Amino acid sequence: QRAAMANRGPSYGLSREVQEKIEQKYDPDLEQRLVGWILLQCGEDLERPPAGKDNFQKWLMDGTILCRLINSLYPKGEEPIKKIPETQMAFKQMEKISQFLRAAEAYGVVTTDIFQTVDLWEGKDMATVQRTLMALGSLAVTKDDGHYRGDLEWFHRKAQGYRREFSQEQLRQGRSLIGLQMGSNRGASQSGMTGYGMHRQIM
Repeated sequence: QRAAMANRGPSYGLSREVQEKIEQKYDPDLEQRLVGWILLQCGEDLERPPAGKDNFQKWLMDGTILCRLINSLYPKGEEPIKKIPETQMAFKQMEKISQFLRAAEAYGVVTTDIFQTVDLWEGKDMATVQRTLMALGSLAVTKDDGHYRGDLEWFHRKAQGYRREFSQEQLRQGRSLIGLQMGSNRGASQSGMTGYGMHRQIM
């Protein structure tokens, strides 16, 4: 009887809700790590913002730093965002944020890890903003293509293979699998890893 109960959905559903609540908390330590990474990654003239969620939000909300961040992960001349206008106009700043989000997705950040423009612009959900940046950092470390600057310990190397290796069909199957694992890396396939290694040697 008890075993049958344990296999029922709701208890899993509950633990998942709890998990999501935990993930939704803004993390001040993570903020400092992300700031440190962005400063190194963008280099030169960026000033470190004062600590705190509101300052972190103000620092990123005009979209400029985010655009520079994603550009810094590409070789010179291949940056996804060609023009980053300095502007005080709200809709232009929001446009920069959404350009960053599109570029982050093209880089490989999964849709479920991508924040919405208002999450940052209105400070609605800065924990999700952190999650997107963490996912981006993890990908940069995993790609190991010479563009990541910073400590390799700051981000988890992703065990999953890359999105571009998969057909749409595999992606669809993968999404439902990942959903079941709640993003755990335990199910990552080794073949994905060697596949990527081979892919790199061919290039």
